[in-house]
Amino acid sequence: MRHNKHRASLGVTVEHRRAMLSNLAAALITHDRIQTTLTKAKALRPFIEKVITKAKKAAAKKDAKDALHLRRLALSDVRDETALTLLFNEKYKEFVNRSGGYTRIYKLGAQRLGDAAELALIEFVKAEDVGYKKSKGKKTPKAKKAAKEEAAAPAAEAAKPEGEAKS
Repeated sequence: MRHNKHRASLGVTVEHRRAMLSNLAAALITHDRIQTTLTKAKALRPFIEKVITKAKKAAAKKDAKDALHLRRLALSDVRDETALTLLFNEKYKEFVNRSGGYTRIYKLGAQRLGDAAELALIEFVKAEDVGYKKSKGKKTPKAKKAAKEEAAAPAAEAAKPEGEAKS
């Protein structure tokens, strides 16, 4: 049974996929933004976010042993020591105040000429970027009416002459 075994296979062997994600992660750490296929970008997102979390935890640890352990765990994922050194020494500071959501994927709307794969841009989210607020879903007609009445009430009070008492 394949229960709980879902990963984006990307049409390659396990070894190839690990090497590909490691190389993509190293390129993303080095350049802050890379262009790849949408499928690879979606597979890279959880991979790189786990590595960034390890870097944040290593920086927060007082014990050097624990920090070294986390660094070695990250090195087993991203096998580029220079990129990992850059992440653990400098780049992690951008993500200290964020609790996840370190990357953003943009669909480019273009297709690669060779195989018509959909292209995407994956980049790190800047520290000061707050993003956008998600809507709570569609409002019911009752909620819309109540919101309109609340907005109309302050406008009606402002329109009253100054001599009248407010009730």
